Amino acid sequence: MAKVYFYYSAMNAGKSTALLQAAHNYHERGMRVLTFIPAIDTRAGLGRIRSRIGIESEAIALGEADDIFVRVSGEHHAQPVACVLIDEAQFLSPVQVEQVCDVADALRIPVLCYGLRTDFRGALFPGSAALLGTADDLIELKTVCHCGRKATMNLRVGPDGKAVKEGAQIEIGGDERYVSVCRRHYKEALR
Repeated sequence: MAKVYFYYSAMNAGKSTALLQAAHNYHERGMRVLTFIPAIDTRAGLGRIRSRIGIESEAIALGEADDIFVRVSGEHHAQPVACVLIDEAQFLSPVQVEQVCDVADALRIPVLCYGLRTDFRGALFPGSAALLGTADDLIELKTVCHCGRKATMNLRVGPDGKAVKEGAQIEIGGDERYVSVCRRHYKEALR
């Protein structure tokens, strides 16, 4: 039985690195994978996944209206697909998460989704909420706060390095914009 896996964490836990390693493992065994990234994330260029440690790969850019099931089904019928990998899965729509589940259930292809659980306010992203509710396996990837405790929060910071309390849920950025912290230091920074 194919499953949907959701690997989630705060920022800087190695989600993209883990995805790229999984893709490498499949390729090394002669298996075909499809790798996706939402088109909204262009930090590495449109349709590219890049890890902070320097490894990167091409990916299929997903638009908001793209049907993942239709895309995977077409690719699979042309040449078998062993696994589907999705980076930045928090940006999927709930409908796209349903499509991901259909890939696993109807096509019997495992789908590994990697993404943030919550935004800079501690609220679930719609894609993450849908994955937390429907994925077969939930796997937390861990990272650490500057104090050494497990980081679970994504603190958005401004150009001055101070915490940002308001703004749009989605603002693409990396180390220059977000800091992974434990809940205690998250609350302290917002005071």
